[in-house]
Amino acid sequence: MLAELHRKGGCLCQPAREGALHCPLIIRPTSEDVITDHLVQVMRTINPRWWLPDFLNSALGAPAVHPQQFRNLRIEPWVNKPTFPRDLLHWDEGSTQVDIVITWENPATTVYVEMKYWSELSARTAENRGEHGFASDQLARNIRVGLLECGYFEVPQLFEFSKRDFLQLVISPGGNQKLVQKYRDPSEVRQAIPYSHLIKKLPKLPFVGELNYFDLMNLFQLHRRMFSRAERVVADQFVKYLAMKSTQNPRRKNLGKSSFEQLPLVEDSPG
Repeated sequence: MLAELHRKGGCLCQPAREGALHCPLIIRPTSEDVITDHLVQVMRTINPRWWLPDFLNSALGAPAVHPQQFRNLRIEPWVNKPTFPRDLLHWDEGSTQVDIVITWENPATTVYVEMKYWSELSARTAENRGEHGFASDQLARNIRVGLLECGYFEVPQLFEFSKRDFLQLVISPGGNQKLVQKYRDPSEVRQAIPYSHLIKKLPKLPFVGELNYFDLMNLFQLHRRMFSRAERVVADQFVKYLAMKSTQNPRRKNLGKSSFEQLPLVEDSPG
C-alpha cells in the first residue's frame, strides 16, 4: 500500500531487478489482492464493534447485526474450501478460494466476502460453463459452497453439526452487481443450485449483499472518533489508499458521477 501511495506500484526493488533477490511480493496495480490484504489488516486492527455491524448491515440493507462483543472472531484472507461433493453436482469441480472469510460464535456466523477491482464477477467457472443447466457464475458457486459449509444441505453427517448463519458479500468499486441483485431472491438461489431440494431452509433473508469502495471508505470514518490513535492511523491510510485505487480504475467512467471525490478529507489527528 505504501509503495503504491508513493507511486512505486508495479516496481521491483534494485536487488530483484538485478536478479540477486527473488521477490514473491510483486505489486500489480490491477489486482484486488493488494486491496484485500490491506482491508484484512484494517479489519483485524480496529475494534470490530466500530465497523463490523455497519459493514454487514450496510451491505445487506437490513439491521442484521447489532454492536456486541464478537466471540472468537476470526478474519482470514484467501481461504481454500474443500472440493464440493461430487454426488451433489453434475460436474467435477476443484476447490473454491474465498477472498475473505469472517467468523464468530455468538451466534455462530460465517461471512464470505468476494473482492473485485478491475474485473467483474465471473459469469463462468472453469468446470462449469452453463452446459449442465445450472448457474455457472462465481457468486452462485460461492453461495453453494457456503451453504454446504454452514450445514444447510440435509445430507448424512458422520458427526452432529449445528447450522451457522451464512452471509455472502461482494465488494467492488461501483457496486450494483447484477448477480448480487439476482441472488437476493431466494428462488434464484435455489434454481442455481443442483439438488436444492436438500436445502430445507435458507439462511435468514437477506443473506446476499454488497458494498462499493465509497461505502467502505465511509465505513472506516463513521466512528473514527471512537478509534484509538493507532486505529485512526491505520484507517486513514487505508481510506487514502482506496481513494487512490478508485481513481485509477479504468471502469470509473461507467460508475456515474464519482462518489470518491465526495469523501471528506482526513486530517492528521494530534491525539
